[in-house]
Formats: sequence, structure tokens, C-alpha cells
Amino acid sequence: MTEQEQFEAIAKEIHSDTSPVGIDAKKTHILILQKLMNIEERLDRLEKKMT
Repeated sequence: MTEQEQFEAIAKEIHSDTSPVGIDAKKTHILILQKLMNIEERLDRLEKKMT
């Protein structure tokens, strides 16, 4: 998937016609938190490999 395709997929996922800013804030925050948790898990695995 290209960067533009990723951008469009994310934009489509978080879009909201009912929000004044055009995005679903709850869904957006959940996606961000999921990514951060994935990054944290990857860092933990890397740190364990280094010790």
C-alpha cells in the first residue's frame, strides 16, 4: 500500500459527517492508542532481546 493509499484509508476510517471537524474523535483516539500500544510492545520485545 502506498503512502497516499494509507492516508486515504485512514481518512475514510475516521471520517464523520456528524462531527463539526469532520472526524470521529473517539475512533481517532482509539486508533492512535492502538498504534502506541503496538509500538510499546515492539520496544519491549527489542529490549528483551538486547538483555
